[in-house]
Amino acid sequence: MIIYDFCCNAGHRFEGWFSSPAESDRQIAAGELACPHCESAQVSRVPSAANVHTRGAGAATSVQTASATTQGGPGEMAPADRTQLAEVTERLRRWVASVEDVGGQFANEARRIHQQDAPDRAIRGVTTPDEASALREEGISVLSLPAHLVKKLH
Repeated sequence: MIIYDFCCNAGHRFEGWFSSPAESDRQIAAGELACPHCESAQVSRVPSAANVHTRGAGAATSVQTASATTQGGPGEMAPADRTQLAEVTERLRRWVASVEDVGGQFANEARRIHQQDAPDRAIRGVTTPDEASALREEGISVLSLPAHLVKKLH
């Protein structure tokens, strides 16, 4: 899986998850990739970080993303990889559905959890890219999810 950061013509930053670089390019060219904030299809790829850090019960976990070269050529996925991607995506979708939805109070609740003023638990919700960035700067782990993983949950 490849994760890219994007910015729409209104300046909203968001993340997209793709099976290959070619699939990302195809969706942009076809106008299928839209900003989850304003739904603009005028998007462009912007530089992104390669690591996502999450805080678990105890040690921190780091997930490294990288482009894969498979038997189909650079950036293409072998059939087994597509099956694994579908399985991982479905498991992630189920996990996201199982965590507490705090809606627009995400930033406040994440801070309360970080400061141990609320029970330690996984939460999901909505926040602005700037607020998510501020949380990360405060040492609070935040993972932006692609819209297709959470659309059917609301």
